[in-house]
Amino acid sequence: MTSVASQLTAPVRLVVDCMGGDHGPSVTLPACRAFLDAHPQAELLLVGHIDALAPAKAWPRCTLIGSTEVVDMHDSIEVALRRKKDSSMRVALLQLKADAAGHVAAGGCVSAGNTGALMALARYLLKTIDGIDRPAIAYAMPNQRDGFTTVLDLGANVDCTAEHLLQFAVMGSALASAVEGTNSPSVGLLNIGEEAIKGSETIKRAGELLRRGAERGLLNFHGNVEGNDIFKGTTDIVVCDGFVGNAVLKASEGLASMLSEFIRQEFTRTAYSRIAALIALPVLKHFKARVDPRRYNGAALLGLRGLVFKSHGSADAFAFEHALQRAYDAARNDLLERVHARIHEALQTLTMPEVAAGSADSALTLAA
Repeated sequence: MTSVASQLTAPVRLVVDCMGGDHGPSVTLPACRAFLDAHPQAELLLVGHIDALAPAKAWPRCTLIGSTEVVDMHDSIEVALRRKKDSSMRVALLQLKADAAGHVAAGGCVSAGNTGALMALARYLLKTIDGIDRPAIAYAMPNQRDGFTTVLDLGANVDCTAEHLLQFAVMGSALASAVEGTNSPSVGLLNIGEEAIKGSETIKRAGELLRRGAERGLLNFHGNVEGNDIFKGTTDIVVCDGFVGNAVLKASEGLASMLSEFIRQEFTRTAYSRIAALIALPVLKHFKARVDPRRYNGAALLGLRGLVFKSHGSADAFAFEHALQRAYDAARNDLLERVHARIHEALQTLTMPEVAAGSADSALTLAA
C-alpha cells in the first residue's frame, strides 16, 4: 500500500472512453476539463475520434489517443468483441493492461458506454483476479444516515451461487475501505427477512459462508437485511444477485424521480403552496441534492485486473465528473491492491469442507 505522502505527490492517471454513452464528447469533454481543474494531481488519457477530441488538444495533463470506431449503446456483445477492434471502449481498456515489463498506462478507466459490452470487453482483455469467478457491478445508493450504501451486484450476474455472493462481499468490503475510508465495513445479505432460516437455499448457504467468513475475521457480516435497509443505512454494503440488484437500482432511480416531480407539482399548485415552498426551500434543496442520482454516478466493475468504472449512459457533465471522481479515489487509494489482498486472505483463511462440495467453480471455497 502506498504511503500518505506518495498519495499526495504521485499523479493519478485515468483513461476515459470519450465516445461512449448517449452524448459522447459533448458531455465527456466538459466533465474531463472540470475534473482536471479540480484535481491538479490528476492526468487524463482521452480516447476517441481525434477530430472530436480536438478541443482538448492544448489542455494540461491531458493526452489524446485516437480510435476509429465506437461501441453503440445497442451493439451486441459479439459486435463489441469481434468486429469493432478499434473502438474507443476497447482502446481505453487496453490502457489498463500491463505490458511485458508489468507497466500500465493508466490506473483506472471510465466509460459511459454499453454496460454489457464494457463488462464483456473488460473481462476478455483484463481477465479476473485469481479467486474471483465473476466480476460484479457495485454502486452507491443514498441512505437516511446522510451517507450511502454500496450495493452489488447490479446486473452483471443474473444467476449467482452462494460462493459468488461471498466473493461480492469480500470485494465490496475492499471498495468501502479504499474509497470511503470505512474501517471494517458491515455487510448485509439481501433477503426476504432477517431470520437466517428465510430465503432460498442459495441465500441460506451464502449466509452460512458469510458467517464463517466473519468468524475468521475476513469480513464484518451483519446478517440478513431487507430492501428498506438499503435506504436506512443498516449496513455499509448489501450483497445480492444481479437480477435483484438491477431491479432495486431501477426502482430507486424511478422513486427519486417521482418524488422530485411530486414535490415540484405540489409546491406550484396554488399561491399558498408556492409560499410554503419558499419557506421550505433550503430543506427541499438539500433533499434534491441527497436523492440526485448524478451525485452517485460511477459504478465499479469489481474483480477485474484493472479498475473500471461505468457511468450512466445518459449522464450529463456533472454526473460524468462524479464518475471520474470515484475512479480517481479508487486509484489513489489502491483499490485494486486491496481487493487482491482481501481475496488472497480469503484463499488462505476459508477452509470449509462441509460447504466446498456445493461449489464447482469457486476458488474461495477450499477443502481443508
